[in-house]
Amino acid sequence: MMLVVGAVHDSLALKPLIRGIPAVRSRRGPRRRRPVKLRADKAYFSAEHLAWLRERGFVARIARPGFESGERLGRHRWKMERSIAWLFGYRRLIVRYERKGSHFLAFLGLAAALTCYKKLAKLAT
Repeated sequence: MMLVVGAVHDSLALKPLIRGIPAVRSRRGPRRRRPVKLRADKAYFSAEHLAWLRERGFVARIARPGFESGERLGRHRWKMERSIAWLFGYRRLIVRYERKGSHFLAFLGLAAALTCYKKLAKLAT
């Protein structure tokens, strides 16, 4: 018997991703435990997800399929996508060679440190 596992749809990872967000400390005012706003593309749009997010106090801005373009979300998402592109510039992170997650996280931390160093060195010159 052969088991074939395909790619998992992105929307299935939304709930674990939201649950995994660490606490947020604000500089002024009352302390918040989690971010307030969530921006996502059309893949995450469903009544179930919207209701689940509302129960947890999130203001969701999710493009609706067939009605809205995802371009307006791009104004806010580009920073994250750019940062991920910088990290994927390190070949070892593109394909995960390490068997242990701790090794992958170590290389990820090293790549982030090198990326920050390069950006700061460019600003200093």
